[in-house]
Parts: sequence; structure tokens; C-alpha cells
Amino acid sequence: MIGPACVAWAVARREFSSFFRIPLGWIIIAVFSLFAAAIFCSMTLRSGQVATMRAVFAWAGWLLWPLVPAVSMRLLAEEYRTGTIEPLMTSPAGDYAVVVGKFAGAMAFVACLIAPTLVLVAVLAALSSPAPDAGPILAGYLAILLTGSLYLSLGLLASSLTNNQTLAYLLAFFGILGVLTLPQIALSAVPPNASWDWARTTLASLNVNARIVDFARGVIDLSHVTFFITTSAVLVLLAGVGLESRRWR
Repeated sequence: MIGPACVAWAVARREFSSFFRIPLGWIIIAVFSLFAAAIFCSMTLRSGQVATMRAVFAWAGWLLWPLVPAVSMRLLAEEYRTGTIEPLMTSPAGDYAVVVGKFAGAMAFVACLIAPTLVLVAVLAALSSPAPDAGPILAGYLAILLTGSLYLSLGLLASSLTNNQTLAYLLAFFGILGVLTLPQIALSAVPPNASWDWARTTLASLNVNARIVDFARGVIDLSHVTFFITTSAVLVLLAGVGLESRRWR
């Protein structure tokens, strides 16, 4: 009997390679690299500027916002539309192995999406003296990966709910926009009274932008890492529930 790990690995490999067989995958990589380079040139390569990638990392959440839904929209929605999900759903390994494999394959592609920005680090190291500190750079890349994981898991959930890729994209697009903006908007509306401290604390903990900025400064807070990993895991689990629910439709 094929185990869940084998099924997840096979699905992940197939999903990862599929992004490089279609123009969309290359376009997404090119767009992210272009905008990251534009931010780098306009905000980092300045005379007297401290040698840091902070600007690129701080903007990473917004750069990934319109792109990750384009990665996630086809993960399950396309399988539903073409009917190729049926052999996967009849696998003895179960629906959750399929979902984990889809997420892992797409996450590997997100890592490849980020990889070209290492050229910017090399340029910064070549042009600056002293060389940039490696700590904040590693923290920044960790932030991009964790943010991409959160967005991707939300997009996977959206893709599990529909067989329409466009609708899956829009659900993920506006879902991520809500994640980026709603906590800040709500926080600004909370009265500055001590009795509302609990609300401010809760909303601050949901502020993804603030967590990304901390990483960009070189701060690796375990609570930030836990937030991204836990939230992503819950969303992937919910995507598994969404896939499983199709058995009863």
C-alpha cells in the first residue's frame, strides 16, 4: 500500500515541475524579480545609505500579494475542472496527503521565485563597504518564506472551494488584502482606553505587516515564526477539509 508520505512526495514533485512547463510560472518569477530590483535600486542603492536589504524585505508582503494567488489558484481548482482530482481522491493515502503535496510543491516554487533576489545581495556586497550584516539578510529571507507560506496556504484554501481558477485567484487576492490591511484599520479604530487593551493586543498580534518589518530589521522573534507556521498549517488543514467535503457533494 502506498503511504501518505509517498503520495505527498509524488504530488509535490509533479506540482513543482508543472510551474516550469507553463509560461505563467516564468512570468511570476520575472515580475517579482523586476519589482524587487526596482525597490532595491530606488531605495537601497543610494550614496551614504546603510548596506541593507531592509527595504526589499519590508515590501515583500506587498510584492507577494498579487503573485502568490496566481500560484495557488490552479492547485486544486484546475484539478476539479479537468476531473484529474478523482484518481488522487481515490488514493488510499487520503485527501490530506494530496493537499500537503500540493502545498509543498507550490512552496518549493515560491522559494525559486525568491531565489533570483540573491543577485541583489551579491550586488550590495560588491558595492558596499563594510559588507552587509548576514543576520538581518537571513532574517529577511526567512520572513519572505514565512509570508509566502501564509499567502499560499490561504490561496490553497481558496482553490479547494471552487473549480474556477479566476474565482480562486480573487478569493485569495482579497483574502490576503484583508490580512494585510484589516488588523491595522481595526487597530486605529480602537479607543485608547485601558479597557480596550485586550483588543489592541489581539489586533497587534494579527498585524502581519508589523511582523514582516521586525524580520526586515533582523529580529527573529519565535512568536512571529510560530504565528506564520501555525496559521499556515491550520489553513492547509482547512483546505484538506474542503477537498474532503467534495466527496459528499
